[in-house]
Amino acid sequence: MALSHTFDTRVLCPAAAAGAAVQSVLLGLLGAVIGLGPAGWLTGLAFTVGTWALLTRALRRSWHRPFGPANGVTLARTMLVGGVTALVADSFVSPPPVAVLVVLTAVALALDAVDGQVARRTGTESPLGARFDMEVDAFLILVLSVYVAMSLGAWVLLIGVMRYVFVAAARALPWLNGPLPPSMARKTVAAMQGIVLLVAAAGVLPLLAAHTAVLVALALLVWSFGRDIRWLWRVRVRECAPVVPDAVHERV
Repeated sequence: MALSHTFDTRVLCPAAAAGAAVQSVLLGLLGAVIGLGPAGWLTGLAFTVGTWALLTRALRRSWHRPFGPANGVTLARTMLVGGVTALVADSFVSPPPVAVLVVLTAVALALDAVDGQVARRTGTESPLGARFDMEVDAFLILVLSVYVAMSLGAWVLLIGVMRYVFVAAARALPWLNGPLPPSMARKTVAAMQGIVLLVAAAGVLPLLAAHTAVLVALALLVWSFGRDIRWLWRVRVRECAPVVPDAVHERV
């Protein structure tokens, strides 16, 4: 049964609205403590409005249960990513407080291992929750790659845009939207991207070591996407293969 408009407004929107409110408070704290500039403010507010709008739309279209603690954790991660996004935008104008950026990013990455566990333990797993988590991960990697690219080179952006290129390609090639089998290697490579970019952003490695670490992470990401694309192609070929009747049926 479809959710009524009244139910959507009273039950679903408050979760997104509360996230937007807390995100605004975080931006205010960053502005008060470190003097967030106009670029950071505008980008942070744009992130807040965009997140609120997209999450509200997703909830209204497909939600059928309470928001739940796991999605609450993901929403908290989203707010931290919004703070990181504002700091990175400000870094184009003035050097950012690296310690603050590192702390926000580290907490966001740590919470990535929490929301999935909470969902499984509370029995609140859902396709929307999984998609919400994945989009937050992807955007954080994109923002980190932008920041690291300023010191290591534009090639680092390949890490951040790869998933979005894959999504765009899937619009033209629908077979790329096929389900993938569970893979610990895929999860490990994905988690590695954030960790490596965080270390590179922190500036704790010599320049050559940072280049090497990020390059290895990129190579593993290319391998992971390539492996998945190859698997999806093989499945497509099998599904599209004509059915050849066996010899007995041919003789009959």
